[in-house]
Amino acid sequence: MSQLSIRPAEPADLAAVAEIYTRFVRTSTATFDDQEPPLSHWQAKLDSTTPGDHFLVAHSRVARGQVGDSQVAADDDGVAGVLGYAYSGSYRARPAYRLTRESSVYVSAEATGKGLGSRLYAELLRLLRQDEMHLVVAVVSQPNPASNALHRRMGFSEAGTLDEVGFKFGAYVSTTTFQLRLDRPSRS
Repeated sequence: MSQLSIRPAEPADLAAVAEIYTRFVRTSTATFDDQEPPLSHWQAKLDSTTPGDHFLVAHSRVARGQVGDSQVAADDDGVAGVLGYAYSGSYRARPAYRLTRESSVYVSAEATGKGLGSRLYAELLRLLRQDEMHLVVAVVSQPNPASNALHRRMGFSEAGTLDEVGFKFGAYVSTTTFQLRLDRPSRS
């Protein structure tokens, strides 16, 4: 049986986080990056002490002999490792935006569709409310029905779409911005 915990990221998690993100860089328009960022990019997120900046991982530990039941690979110690992550950071650098955060959630291929994104988001939103942030914003490339549904399920509303704002894999990509006011009760 696997045990899943959502906790603050640690330095030992950064390589796994980078690996998850690399899949999206190489195969998806979920990120507009076209090259993997260096580990220093992830370390900077980990090192931030700015209120409202959080970096969480969903970490799984699988007991020996139970790996087949969990459908995730484990090493010799039974550790399955990081299955997904979420972070929040500044929306814009100017001081008037200090109570607004932009959020991102990424889940490994083997954990997709199992509710992990919702669990990560719920904890991230709890922390943002605790920090007394006012608004959280997410930018979702389109089409992306799963991410759109996740944001709506978490209480976000659509704020608008920028048509063909990005160009990746030889095609223009639109983005929809979602927003959630944190000082109001959520629908989740």
